[in-house]
Amino acid sequence: MNIDQRISALRQRMRSEGISAYILPSSDPHNSEYVADHWKSREWISGFTGSAGTVVVTLDHAGVWTDSRYFLQAEEELAQSEMVLHKMFNQFKPQYIEWLCENLDSGAIVGVDGQLFSIGAISSFEKLLNQSSLTLNTNLDLIRGTWEDRPDIPINSVFVHEDKYTGSTRIQKINAIREEMANKGADSHLISTLDDIAWTFNLRGSDVDYNPVFVSYAIINKNNSVLFVDSQKLDESLINQLAIENVEVQPYGNVIKYLNELSASISILIDKRNCNIALFRAINTQNIIQGTTIPRYLKAVKNETEIQHTREVMVKDGVALSKAFKWLEDTLKERSVKEIEFSDKLAEFRSQQMDYKGESFGAIVGYKSNGAVIHYRPNWESSKEIEADGMLLCDSGGQYLNGTTDITRTVTLSSPSDEHKRNFTLVLKGMIALSRAIFPKGTKGGQLDTLARQFLWQNGLNYLHGTGHGVGFFLNVHEPTQGFSSPGNERGDTVHVPGMISSNEPGYYKDGAYGIRIENLILCKERKDGFLEFETLTLMPIDLNLVDSSIMDVGELSWLNSYHEEVNAKLRPHLSIEEKEWLDTKTRSI
Repeated sequence: MNIDQRISALRQRMRSEGISAYILPSSDPHNSEYVADHWKSREWISGFTGSAGTVVVTLDHAGVWTDSRYFLQAEEELAQSEMVLHKMFNQFKPQYIEWLCENLDSGAIVGVDGQLFSIGAISSFEKLLNQSSLTLNTNLDLIRGTWEDRPDIPINSVFVHEDKYTGSTRIQKINAIREEMANKGADSHLISTLDDIAWTFNLRGSDVDYNPVFVSYAIINKNNSVLFVDSQKLDESLINQLAIENVEVQPYGNVIKYLNELSASISILIDKRNCNIALFRAINTQNIIQGTTIPRYLKAVKNETEIQHTREVMVKDGVALSKAFKWLEDTLKERSVKEIEFSDKLAEFRSQQMDYKGESFGAIVGYKSNGAVIHYRPNWESSKEIEADGMLLCDSGGQYLNGTTDITRTVTLSSPSDEHKRNFTLVLKGMIALSRAIFPKGTKGGQLDTLARQFLWQNGLNYLHGTGHGVGFFLNVHEPTQGFSSPGNERGDTVHVPGMISSNEPGYYKDGAYGIRIENLILCKERKDGFLEFETLTLMPIDLNLVDSSIMDVGELSWLNSYHEEVNAKLRPHLSIEEKEWLDTKTRSI
C-alpha cells in the first residue's frame, strides 16, 4: 500500500471503533528516541522518516507535527501524499492536541495506543481534550492488523558489558538504586527505559539501531530484581549468573501480569514521564510513588573508569575521522563523492578501530544546501555529489565498548566567501565560549546556553535547536538529563555536576544555501577553587580555512591553538607519514 492507501485503511478501522481521530507518536512502549522496526508505525503511516514527530489522522485530515530540525525533510517526504506538515515552533508543547480541540466536534473520541504514551503525556492530553468536551480512549492499537507485514519484536542476543569498562558491578549499581529507593520510601522500582535497564544490569544488545540496548522491562525490589526479557536473548550462563545475583528472568510480556499481582501493601516508584499508561493502569497497589527513574541521574554522572575510557575512545575516533576527511580531500581531486558514500566511509574508518560496535546515530552528511537541513541524512537515491567547492557539514558518531562519540565538523572544499568565514567564526566563538566557561555549582544548562549563542545574537542570527545534550557511555548518544537549551525543559533546567558529559554544538543554517555546526563533547569538572569548568574531550581539527581571526580575541585564538596542539599530539602517533603531514596542516597555529 502507498501512504494514502494506508491512511484510508486506518480510517476504516477508526470508523469501526467510532473514533474521530487517532494519534501515532514516534516512540515505543519504552519512550525511546530510536525504536525497533516493530514500533515504526508513525513512519509507516506517513512516510516521514525523521526521528521526532507525531501523526494525527482524522476522518478528513492527516498531518505530521514536527519541529524545525525536520521542516525541510518533512516537506520533501510528505509531498507525494495527503499528509500535511504542521510546523511546531515549540517542540515541548503538544500543539496537535490544541489542533484537535479546534477542529473536532464536541463529543468526539480521540484514540491512542496507551503503550506508546507516558502517564504524563496522557494526563496533559486529557486535561486539554476535556476542556473541549472531547474524550480520550487509550486502549486502541489500530495499527495491529492494519499494518499487515509489520516486523516482529526483535530477539537479538544480549551480552555483558564488562566491569573493566563500566567501573561498577551490577550488584553495586542495584544497591545504589536500592539506597535511593529507601530514601524515597519505595519497596519496588519499575524501570521501563531501555538505556536505564542496560546500564543497571551491565548488559547491552542490538534490538534498536544505534543504541546498544535490548527490549525489556525491569523491577528492582528490596531483596531481588526481575528482568522481563525474552529468555532466548540470553545464554544459559548469563541467566545462571543473574540468578546468583538474585535477578530473576521472566518473559517480556509478563510485566503486566506481574504488576497486576503486586501486593496491595507494596509501595512502587514509577516515572510518569517515561512509564506508559498501560503499565501504570496495570499496577495493583494504590501505593504509587511518582518520581524520576533512579538510574537516569546515576548514569549521567560518569565514574573515573568511564571517563578515562572516554578519553581513550576520543583518540580512536579522531584517528578514524582524520583518515576519512583526508580520504575525502584526496578523492575529490580525482572525482566527486556522493554524500552517502562519505557517510559509509566514516563508518568504515571507525570500524577499523578496536572495540567498535557501530554508529551512534545515522551520519548527517550535508553538502551545500543540504547542510541547512539540520537532521538531514543522505541515501543512495537522492544523495548529492560532493565536489571540490562550497561547504560540507558532517555530524557523526561511533559506539565503542569503551565509549560513545558524537562530533560535527563543517569544512570548506574551496576558497570560502566572506559570509561563510564570518558566520563560521561566530559559531566557533560561541563554541569556544561554552568550552571555556567557569561557573558556580548549581548552574543550569539554560544559563550556559546563552554563552554559545551570544555572538550570533549580536549579529541578528540564531539557531533553532538546543546547544547540547548528555551523552551515554556505550549507550544512547542522546542521554538525559543535562544539556544546554532554553529553560523550561529538562536539558535547560538540569544542574551540571562533575562527571557529566555533554555535547557543545552551536550552529547556523541558511535555508537553501549552507549549514554550519561545530560540535565537541565536554566533561564537567570541579576546579580547585570549587567552581566548575569543562574539559574538551573530542579530538579532531577545526577547519582553519573558515576562521576569520580578525574577529576573534586573544583568548579565543589561544584556546584554538592550544586545542589543535593537543589534537596533533594525541592523534599523530596513530597516523601514517602522509596523514601526519595532513594533520600538521590542519592544526597549524594561527
